[in-house]
Amino acid sequence: QVQLVESGGGLVQAGGSLRLSCAASGRTFSIYAMGWFRQAPGKEREFVAAINWSGGSTAYAESVKGRFTISNDGAKNTVYVQMNNLKPEDTAVYYCAADRTPRFSETPTRTNQYDYWGQGTQVTVSS
Repeated sequence: QVQLVESGGGLVQAGGSLRLSCAASGRTFSIYAMGWFRQAPGKEREFVAAINWSGGSTAYAESVKGRFTISNDGAKNTVYVQMNNLKPEDTAVYYCAADRTPRFSETPTRTNQYDYWGQGTQVTVSS
């Protein structure tokens, strides 16, 4: 089992920045990739960004490219997402997820590719 705990959410004005963190514990050696997803009220959970744990390759949703940056610290078993130039439409609960399935060079972007999920952290962007 892998446990994930997110932190760093909050209220920010449009144009501002936040950095979310996700600390993994438990069988972290089994992690292949980690990702961030978000879910706004009344909407489905959507992909934001992901990173392959060892190789460092990344993937981003089109809506966040150029504004969000995902990174990881293997020594701390932590993944981050730096969110800049935030927009009101970025308002959502942000979830961290971990994938344990080796996928060669693929960086997983679908919710059903992830095995473990955190509880989520609220990000609210005011206009």
